[in-house]
Amino acid sequence: MKITIIGLLIPFLGTAFGSAMVFFMKREMNDSLQRVLLGFAAGVMIAASVWSLLIPAMDISENLGRLAFLPALIGFILGVVFLFFLDKITPHLHAMAQNPEGPKYSVNKISRTMMLVFAVTLHNIPEGMAVGVVFASFLAGGSAVSSAGALALALGIAIQNFPEGAIISMPLRSEGNSKTKSFFYGTLSGAVEPVAALITILLTSFILPFLPYFLAFAAGAMVYVVIEELIPEATREEKTDVCTIGFAAGFALMMVLDVALGA
Repeated sequence: MKITIIGLLIPFLGTAFGSAMVFFMKREMNDSLQRVLLGFAAGVMIAASVWSLLIPAMDISENLGRLAFLPALIGFILGVVFLFFLDKITPHLHAMAQNPEGPKYSVNKISRTMMLVFAVTLHNIPEGMAVGVVFASFLAGGSAVSSAGALALALGIAIQNFPEGAIISMPLRSEGNSKTKSFFYGTLSGAVEPVAALITILLTSFILPFLPYFLAFAAGAMVYVVIEELIPEATREEKTDVCTIGFAAGFALMMVLDVALGA
């Protein structure tokens, strides 16, 4: 149980530490640094989706033989579709970053700030679900996920959350908010993750029969966030070099963590 509690808190701490960068950096984050951090976060999420979610989903379904991929495929598609419709009713992060004063976000500074936090918070829910599903499998004694593997996913998401926290708090500071307020809102965006993870664990009895689907669902949702939000923001104006480097570093690190700790 102690491992589970630590695992649920690790991603949230990643967001909090990232948001705390507002106390140590200038009012605006260097553009190249922001791009490499977004690329890094994208690499971590893609690697986590493959090694921590999709592969375990297919391992659990190995009794289906050649159709072992089917639950993972169905869950993955449902995750993508879910985030697709979620994006239709919430603001896009890259659109807000590029046009914070635009008509859709021009009510006042507080509303723009709250919409940014709201959008990021909603996109953090699938990550919390992913952690919860993995730890639910571990607590149920499933052989597909070890405690080390579950912690590797939590650590990987925390690493991804670090730049995300900074990317949220720094623009809020540049809008004229105080450092403390910017830190608070940045941290608040990550608070939903342990909550979503805990709810998922509490629903373990319902989730376990459909565990491969839920694992793949979380993967589909995370991949959608990468393609729809992180990559467009990191590669805007066709500046892709530092994003590519960051992506490769994040992917490699998460792959190593998952395989080494999950073995």
